[in-house]
Amino acid sequence: MEDRSVRFCVSLPESLLQELDHRVIKRGYASRSELVRDLIRELLVRERWEEGGDVVGVLSIVYDHHDKELTFRLLDLQHQHHVNVLCSTHVHLDHHNCLEVIILRGDARELSSLAVKLGGLRGVKLYELTKVSSL
Repeated sequence: MEDRSVRFCVSLPESLLQELDHRVIKRGYASRSELVRDLIRELLVRERWEEGGDVVGVLSIVYDHHDKELTFRLLDLQHQHHVNVLCSTHVHLDHHNCLEVIILRGDARELSSLAVKLGGLRGVKLYELTKVSSL
């Protein structure tokens, strides 16, 4: 069940309001309210990750699948942290590159550390941790 929406008034300098309206249009929002709600949610997620505690994250990794040792190391680290790895999906992007998407859950600091360990393996071309939280 979604919370009931409550109206409140915010005073902003005109220049800041113009910036807000520019982002509403640029991002394709239907209203200022939609953008402000998303900005607040983003802030809450970021703070939740900074404070620690149980969170969810999505780790995306691009690597050359011909490096068999790298594939083994990626799997080995995931098995060592099996309690944090909810699932993973492996996609072949082209003849050389694969995308691994790993959904993680656990303490924010542990997940950040695991993302750096996985993303920092020699042979990983790109990695990004998308920080999500169960708000």
